[in-house]
Amino acid sequence: MKSGIYQFLVGCFAALGSFLFGYDLGVIAAVVASDSFKSLFLKTNADSRSGTVVALFTGGCFLGALGAGYSDRLGRRGTILMACCIFIVGGIIQTAGVVIAMLYLGRLIAGIGVGFLTMIIPIFQSEISHRKIRGRITSLQQLFNALGQIFATWIGYGCYVTWTGTGNSKEWRIPLACQMIPAIFLGSLIYLFPESPRWLCDHDRADQGLINLARLHAHGDIHDPYVVAEYALIQSQIAEEHAVKHKTYLDLFRTWPNLRRTIITMMIQASCQMTGISAIQYFAPQIFSQIGISTSETLMLSAVNAIIAFAGTSVCILVIDSVGRRPLEIWGSAIMAATYIINAVIIKVFPSNSTNTGAHWAFIVFTWIFNFVFFITSGPLSWAIPAELFGTALRTKGVSVGAMTSFAFNTMIGQVTPIAVSAIGWKYYVVFIICNVTNGLFFWAFLPETKGLHLEDMDALFQESLTFVPGSKWRPSPHEELGTSDTTSPCEPSGYLGMKAKDNMAEVPGVEQVENSNIKEVQSL
Repeated sequence: MKSGIYQFLVGCFAALGSFLFGYDLGVIAAVVASDSFKSLFLKTNADSRSGTVVALFTGGCFLGALGAGYSDRLGRRGTILMACCIFIVGGIIQTAGVVIAMLYLGRLIAGIGVGFLTMIIPIFQSEISHRKIRGRITSLQQLFNALGQIFATWIGYGCYVTWTGTGNSKEWRIPLACQMIPAIFLGSLIYLFPESPRWLCDHDRADQGLINLARLHAHGDIHDPYVVAEYALIQSQIAEEHAVKHKTYLDLFRTWPNLRRTIITMMIQASCQMTGISAIQYFAPQIFSQIGISTSETLMLSAVNAIIAFAGTSVCILVIDSVGRRPLEIWGSAIMAATYIINAVIIKVFPSNSTNTGAHWAFIVFTWIFNFVFFITSGPLSWAIPAELFGTALRTKGVSVGAMTSFAFNTMIGQVTPIAVSAIGWKYYVVFIICNVTNGLFFWAFLPETKGLHLEDMDALFQESLTFVPGSKWRPSPHEELGTSDTTSPCEPSGYLGMKAKDNMAEVPGVEQVENSNIKEVQSL
């Protein structure tokens, strides 16, 4: 099997953790809309309670992401296994719920498990990937999120049309129970796959790190030129990081290069939520009812929307490593703002008592366009970019802060949306219009392009490049000192660490050409 395909498949399996997140995002709309659930739990304070059911899950995700920042000693696989166990406990409590407090507790615990998973999975994916396909593999996080939403929405829709009006709690218990199946599968089999080579090297297990690096990139050949070059670069960065011993949350804010990365990471995650995607995912029946679309039709349309999300993420995987991260974020924000403007006008002109079928379909189509663009751009990039910005020492902490930001905003959206939609209707859309515009401006001004860079190049990028990005011509600086051209060979270490790693590679024949065959192999993916 080609090494690029093997990395891709390992990334796919790990992304089952994101499947759980997507499933929970998609299933809750059908659950809170079901007759049985309403009669049991939402007879009083319906808006507040439904918002709390959603918000406690994302609040749990916040706690899980915070805890994941301290899970480094467990390794990437150990953290995934622990998260699956936590998630299963939460799923059991939700499914067995007989009072609203059980739903609250189950959602909170399941959210903690998902918080661990969504933080650690893109880190694991980025650390096992060749830089030429790293964007594709880390975007699998969002692809499987979308796949989870497809399963959730269609299962939820099927249970709704089967048991609605019967008072049978299977209408919502079955969708909640199904979420535990992939968690059991992922937790049971994760140790069959290699641990991150970078994590092993960082924890004094360099020999096993070299073996895993070779397994991932060269069919187990530890003498492969690419493996030797990459191993030397990893070791150089880790030695530098161990010398300064910067591994705490506070270190994310002590220096401008680290603070700059942290601000970008937090902004990427906050902006993702403030596109308005979570409002649509969680409360589609209530939002669509503003234009006169029934709950049954809305759940079916949400199921179609999930398929569109999967298609959008598939497009992202195809283009992210050629187009780059920066253009996708900028143009995606502009298009999403435009779709929200149009839908806000439609809701204002054609309220829920309108019988204009054309307006209904226009609203649906522009919601689908928004969803498609989101899953090409902001959705997958909100996980792919933070996972590659930090060095090995601070990667877990940095991505953790980003994930906590995402879930904090997600929790806020989940709590506010049902109340805001009822209170101000179409005016709520203005919030997301403004946010999408300002998101695009921020990315244009401050987001550097990371396409094609080594993970070990990121320190040099944020130390040497301009904070205001437009017009910047930054490239890893010591190319001339390394005796290379501007088009540094694909696996030649670059930047400050490249000079240190070069001494370790000097005696290895063929490193100066650096696995051109390996590059062709991963590009063929």
